[in-house]
Amino acid sequence: MESFIEWGYLGLFLSSFLAATIIPLSSEIVFSVLIVKGYDFGISLFVATIGNWLGGLSSYYLGRLGNWEKLERYFNLKKESIYNFKIKVDKWGSALAFFSWLPILGDPIAVSLGFFRTNYFLVGIWMLFGKIFRYVVWAIITYWGLSYF
Repeated sequence: MESFIEWGYLGLFLSSFLAATIIPLSSEIVFSVLIVKGYDFGISLFVATIGNWLGGLSSYYLGRLGNWEKLERYFNLKKESIYNFKIKVDKWGSALAFFSWLPILGDPIAVSLGFFRTNYFLVGIWMLFGKIFRYVVWAIITYWGLSYF
């Protein structure tokens, strides 16, 4: 984490990108530290959002590479359980991508949307809104926390 902070905006981009993939990483710490160190808020918000958005889209594309046989064979998932989840994806559609920022659930949402071939353009738009939301809320928490010191 310290290396990402030392690299400034590049470190923020990389940590944000990786945090949105299936790699467990928290970019919020890097984001907060850069804000506290006096980095420009607007640039930090932009870099973190774009990095996280591109990472989420990479998870979406990873899902597009999947197929039924691999899920059944390597993950011991049955078509029935996958189909039940597909019903939920079909019900909510691309709007589910907004929630791809959520810890633990976000990556499977992005991968699932890709696997079920949900509209790429709409997924990208909803995902971008979710990622902006994530970092704006985190910035508010950071500034609120700073107000106590």
